Amino acid sequence: MTAMAAPSPAVARSADARAARRLGLGVLVDMPWSGQGVGGRGIGFVDTDDGGGDIHPRLRAFFQRHGDDFGYAAHSFQPRSRALPRVADYVRAYDRFGQALPAGLPRAFHHTELNMGTPERYDRESAAEFANELHARYQFAWVVEDLGIWSLRGCPLPYPLPPPLTGPGLDIATRNAAEAARLLVPPLHVEFPGFTEGGSFALGGLDAFEYFARLAEDADVWVTLDVGHLLSYQWLRGRTGPHMFDGIEALPLRRCRELHLSGCQIVGGKFRDLHHGVLLDEQIDLAAHLLTRCPNLIGVTYEDPVFRADGRLVEKSRRNYDRLRALVAEWQHEGSP
Repeated sequence: MTAMAAPSPAVARSADARAARRLGLGVLVDMPWSGQGVGGRGIGFVDTDDGGGDIHPRLRAFFQRHGDDFGYAAHSFQPRSRALPRVADYVRAYDRFGQALPAGLPRAFHHTELNMGTPERYDRESAAEFANELHARYQFAWVVEDLGIWSLRGCPLPYPLPPPLTGPGLDIATRNAAEAARLLVPPLHVEFPGFTEGGSFALGGLDAFEYFARLAEDADVWVTLDVGHLLSYQWLRGRTGPHMFDGIEALPLRRCRELHLSGCQIVGGKFRDLHHGVLLDEQIDLAAHLLTRCPNLIGVTYEDPVFRADGRLVEKSRRNYDRLRALVAEWQHEGSP
């Protein structure tokens, strides 16, 4: 197996023709059902008198101010209750999310219920059916989920753990990813997992980049590379500074259709994937490196922006957000016919 093998005809046919062009910069927002918004940050869905739910007013202000910055938008799934997800319980709020976006903006969906990294037996048919019903309504360009252990024995984890980096773990995760891709109608993007020291832990000694490349090839799936997740793994291996590019070519770069960047920070020499909106210089540098090495890339996603009540990004996030916008705009222009 070679990590640079081209996607198979099956993967190529699965790509939505509408999403084949370079979409440019996108935005992904975590959307918990939080009543008044998590930590007062203005994220998530809020309750409404009609019972359908709506986006937080601060998020609506953000879309009014920054919506035209983006070529697509997505939100992550967060359960509204302990009951099995039913589309009818979510679509009014999801409709209002879409209505706050510029008209015609493509949408994607970040799932959290496929649980592709788990070593346990897991029924993902209902999670796939839920996503497919939403896709019939919203025509998602893709569905993405971290290759992680999101729950064990039915109990959700506070942060998804990487799959076991062992031979049997790879076999199981590969079967899980292939099954999820088969069950979904929209294309699946399998996201490289996070390795945040102190926030998660990994079992096994296989190289995570080679592991992920083997899985993508054998499961025949597209992938998303989260730049913070890549750096978190590099930091664990002592690959910092100019060495953060070491080993990157082992990843399935030709299968990568999306990059993610979320706010990260170095705390006490350890990498923290904090999702606080502030991008590190290293994330911009690694994103620039990947843009030239992922020939099938269609989007670069800014994940979990943090903003004021008027929708304006917090001051600390603006410099590297502007750098990311300029970088992606240049890449998108270079790919124009």
